[in-house]
Amino acid sequence: MTETSAQSQAVSPEPQVELQVGDTQVTLLGTAHVSRASAEQVRRLIEGGGYDAVAVELCRARFNAMVDPKSLSQMDLFAVIRQGRVYMVVANLALSAYQQRLADQFGIEPGAEQRMAIRLAQERDLPILLIDREIGVTLKRISGSLSWWKRYGLFVGLLAALLTSDEVSEEEVERLKEGDVLETAFAEFAASRQDLYVPLIAERDRYMAAKLRLESARTGSRRVLAVLGVGHLKGVESHLSQERVEPELEIAALERVPTPSRWSGVVPWSVLVLILGGFVYGFLQSPGLGLDLVIAWVLITGGLCALGTLVAGGHPLTVVAGFVAAPLTTLHPAVGAGMVTAAVELSLRKPSVGDFSRLRQDVGTLRGWWHNRVARVFVVFLLSTLGAATGTYVGGFHIAGQLMR
Repeated sequence: MTETSAQSQAVSPEPQVELQVGDTQVTLLGTAHVSRASAEQVRRLIEGGGYDAVAVELCRARFNAMVDPKSLSQMDLFAVIRQGRVYMVVANLALSAYQQRLADQFGIEPGAEQRMAIRLAQERDLPILLIDREIGVTLKRISGSLSWWKRYGLFVGLLAALLTSDEVSEEEVERLKEGDVLETAFAEFAASRQDLYVPLIAERDRYMAAKLRLESARTGSRRVLAVLGVGHLKGVESHLSQERVEPELEIAALERVPTPSRWSGVVPWSVLVLILGGFVYGFLQSPGLGLDLVIAWVLITGGLCALGTLVAGGHPLTVVAGFVAAPLTTLHPAVGAGMVTAAVELSLRKPSVGDFSRLRQDVGTLRGWWHNRVARVFVVFLLSTLGAATGTYVGGFHIAGQLMR
């Protein structure tokens, strides 16, 4: 049973709540991710609060990126491509680009209060409790909650976010002071903020409350300071203050990736059947017509994929690989043209250690995405995939039009 024992304190503008969670006294500190005052309040509390553990609103991936920027150099790009994690990595880089724009424009280091909490906890040899959900799981749950056309809008918006150099508006900065850095950043390229609320805010409130209970019990901590974005404070407090299911069950449910709908598997194979059926029907009508359809398919899908690869700055041989691969990969639902072009680009232009070390800085500018060899692999993947996908529809309509004459 969890009980509220005190309310916000007046010594700081940052809202603060004291809770008794089982045998653990938990202090929830609501912070602004772009506020220097929040970082200072974290310092005051850790230095004088007698805490024996510090919880932060970070997952393992974001924690590693924050404490060890060199961890990017250990990324296996071939594995990222092969395992289909390109979109997750690109989303992480888009978030980094957004934060870099904040830092450049306003001289603000987003997450300064989290860095302060981590540094002081390490200096005092206190356990650091990572209570946020992995960003990859959150992104997959966002995708699973959207219709296909909203997912497409999110993808297009993500591309736009990578290509923009616009300044962050004052309104967005004020929203960051009141809300959540992930929600504010990804709202830039979402069709509706409401689409993001449940997976980005409500679910993570539940997750962090459950993880805080679980990690506090695991470490045997009696006094825990939890540093959260102020946008999560009320939600986490509410969930901690109520009888809940076992934290392990809550965490498992919130980490479950939605299973793809039946249609997501049926549609690609249906397209394959229709295209191949069109070829067969064309050859039955006349060998010349059938051959024309095959040539048109190759030129349209291969040409648009090659165009996307060219725009992405791919190596000339990568452009050729895209042209050759797209007519075949567009007919195979399990293999994408982007996987081929990215792998070829990576083998032809191997990134240097410097490319990895500059990656977070380079993705803050439009030119950096094309100049940095690591980032360019991802741009090649995205734009060649977009070109091949467009070619599938254009080519399909062309075949249908020829057969209906």
